[in-house]
Amino acid sequence: MKKDIIGIIGLGYVGLPLALAFSRKKHVIGFDRDKERINQLKRGIDKNNEFKKKLKIKNKNVNFTNKSNLLRECNIFIVTVPTPVTKTNLPDLKLLSNACQTVGKYIKKNSIFILESTVYPGCLEEYCVPIIEKISKLKFNKDFFCGYSPERVNPGDQKHTIERITKIISASNLQTLSTMKNLYKLVTKKLHIANSIKVAESAKVIENIQRDINIALMNEISIVLKKMNISTKEVLDAASTKWNFLKFTPGLVGGHCIGVDPYYFTYKARKIKYEPKVILSGRSINNRMAKYVFNKISYMKKKFFGKMKIKILILGIAFKENISDIRNSQVIKILKMMKSSDYKIYVYDPHIDKNKNFLSKKINFLNKLNKINFFDAIFIGTPHKKIIKIGGKKIKSFCKQKSFIFDLKSSLNKKFVDDSL
Repeated sequence: MKKDIIGIIGLGYVGLPLALAFSRKKHVIGFDRDKERINQLKRGIDKNNEFKKKLKIKNKNVNFTNKSNLLRECNIFIVTVPTPVTKTNLPDLKLLSNACQTVGKYIKKNSIFILESTVYPGCLEEYCVPIIEKISKLKFNKDFFCGYSPERVNPGDQKHTIERITKIISASNLQTLSTMKNLYKLVTKKLHIANSIKVAESAKVIENIQRDINIALMNEISIVLKKMNISTKEVLDAASTKWNFLKFTPGLVGGHCIGVDPYYFTYKARKIKYEPKVILSGRSINNRMAKYVFNKISYMKKKFFGKMKIKILILGIAFKENISDIRNSQVIKILKMMKSSDYKIYVYDPHIDKNKNFLSKKINFLNKLNKINFFDAIFIGTPHKKIIKIGGKKIKSFCKQKSFIFDLKSSLNKKFVDDSL
């Protein structure tokens, strides 16, 4: 283990924390094709804001680079690239394929390839290994070996960091498993050994499938309760008093995991001639929620203002609270629906870089909130702590006398809110 040099391929939400954690004990080469990302990291800047303070990269154990040839020094390769889906919800493995091709160029005998990206069961051995074998001319489980350790990074969560979570590890043989044990013990205290790589791959996807289905259940319950004019929040508060009630709440499902991982599992299920029912039903409900919320806001607009064009303030557009990640954000999906309707849109999100107007010049990004008695409506999309801290009374003051507030997750006192899920 003393001579190991670890190559981390992909320096996003998963790769960067992992690279920094390993660099405390091992030499790490962090590779990412994004030249701007590398330049920022070398200056101690993390654009994802997962590290609140400037990165302290004073030790010589980590080298961030966009030059793949430096990976030739490595004997352990850890791939942490994103695995999204296509427009038709099929696994999009382009980034994973590129990463495997890069590893194939520089992997040598007795090296280990470890995948942390979320994939379908069997992907590592059926998809990744053939790519590496073809390019490297090496044989799997003879010349090089593999392991899978699913990432469990939760953006914005400073409690469940790598050092504090249980890390699942699996490997293609016992010797590699032993090496991985020693390796991951350097960055976390708790390990769970999966009996096979496929078990570990499956465990990762069902973690998020479970959350997706439970949120879908709460969303459907919320829709029915609203039709009966019953408060969803009050019902959940009452039900939560039972000791074994699972405290899920209705909401929009975005991001790079929960809204994506079920499609990886169902893709594999269909490959073995099984058509999933419950999983896809949950996905269908959650996929419709953005349109459902837009329709509720539009109904309120018609009720208050008819066909008049109104000024609406959207508070928070990230896919979840207290982060800057907008991948698959359902609030942005709603915002885009508003663009084609009678809305003049203003956005305030304290976590988003206002200098990068990635949506449209028609969207007004606000650096601060000081427009008193200005808006006809407010939509609290992502209730960041910094937004809720403003308080219901202050938020209400931004509205004209005739106005409405839609609070997606019932984050404010209900006396300031006209509707919510």
